[in-house]
Amino acid sequence: MRNRTTVMVSIVLAVLVSSIDTTIANTTMPIIVKEIGGNDLYAWAFTSYMVLSTVLAPLAGRLSDLFGRKRIFAAGILLFLFGSVLCGLSQNMLQLILFRAIQGIGAGVMMPFPAIIAGDIYPVEQRGKVQAYFTGMWGLSAILAPLLGTFFVAYLSWRWIFFVNIPVCIVALLALQPYKEEYQPKKAVVDYGGAILFACGISFLLLTTAVEHYSYMYGALGGIFMIAFFLYERNHPAPIVPLNLLRNRPVAIMIASSFLSCAALFGASSFIPLFLQNQGYSLFVSGIALLSTSIGWMAVAVPGGKWVLRYGYKRLLVIGNMILVITAAFFYFIYEGTPFWYTFSALTMLGLAYGLIFTITTIGSQQLVEAHQKGISTSLQLFARNIGTAVSVTIMGAILTKSIVFYTGIHGMFVFGLVASLLSLAMPFAIRSASNLSEVQ
Repeated sequence: MRNRTTVMVSIVLAVLVSSIDTTIANTTMPIIVKEIGGNDLYAWAFTSYMVLSTVLAPLAGRLSDLFGRKRIFAAGILLFLFGSVLCGLSQNMLQLILFRAIQGIGAGVMMPFPAIIAGDIYPVEQRGKVQAYFTGMWGLSAILAPLLGTFFVAYLSWRWIFFVNIPVCIVALLALQPYKEEYQPKKAVVDYGGAILFACGISFLLLTTAVEHYSYMYGALGGIFMIAFFLYERNHPAPIVPLNLLRNRPVAIMIASSFLSCAALFGASSFIPLFLQNQGYSLFVSGIALLSTSIGWMAVAVPGGKWVLRYGYKRLLVIGNMILVITAAFFYFIYEGTPFWYTFSALTMLGLAYGLIFTITTIGSQQLVEAHQKGISTSLQLFARNIGTAVSVTIMGAILTKSIVFYTGIHGMFVFGLVASLLSLAMPFAIRSASNLSEVQ
């Protein structure tokens, strides 16, 4: 593969622009609502983006297996660019919601490709280091987002939080051009019916976390669509989600582990900044605290690829989930007046846990399947993490907001995190000891 560095620039920029956009929109949305109105639709500006980006991630992975990585990834960047321009031109909240949905489609299409393309162009032992670069972009976005949001609102306009994506997307597209993929796309019939059923099912299930009324009805509709989806997929010659992939025991367990680990504590990064600001720390300092997660993440993600070759998947997943349990216990003892260094240390441990779990499950999802299933397998891992994150944020947010005393809510959040992390710890033990060095070579 020629010009591998420029391709890395493209996918790292894609990670950066999508991660900053999510964080910066959360920061500035109250200001946007003041200008264009639509306070009653406030939550939908986030929901439309989250639902579509989550749904499109596994579909994009499957399409990349069918039509090639470069073509689908470039389409995602263009859709995100188009959605960003429209968001910046929005005149009312309804327009912003619709245009955020287009942005979400682009983000969902882009989401799996850093891991997929890295899996195509780097050997196993180097993928941990590559994953660390992607993680670093999330850490960088935690710092840049509040700074950029403050700058744009104070000196330009909130519209620039979307317009700033334009040059970054253009550079990402140009850097992608030298990519000559060695993978040969597998020609097959596209499962459009399965895609529609899958999108409807997951959308209705996710909507239960974003609406105040009729959540049970949305949940029931989601369940009906998902049952229809699985029945439909069983007989399709080229399914969007090949069910035989879930019969691959290690891969299926890794998908479950990804979901449970994210459901346990990934939402902590959304609420720890709020805790720190209640302690009197600035928005910038709370962003610095989140950087500690990236530090821990990179510390284990860099050598993670080599560790897989030496120790195998099961042992490393157990260790990663044990660190997650210990981290949940540390979070539980956060109280009013907890010093900054304690929170910083707990977030560093959180980074160590997720850095190990995500690196191992990403490599496993690529190495334990056939070449034509690599894209969808990687996408399903990302999808499981996104759903777990949505569950984590929703449940933790509900516990916190329903608590009369703020710090009681904080403790309640991490009781949930401790229980869920213990469930996640049980998952790797279901992997047979055969899932070791011989399976990743």
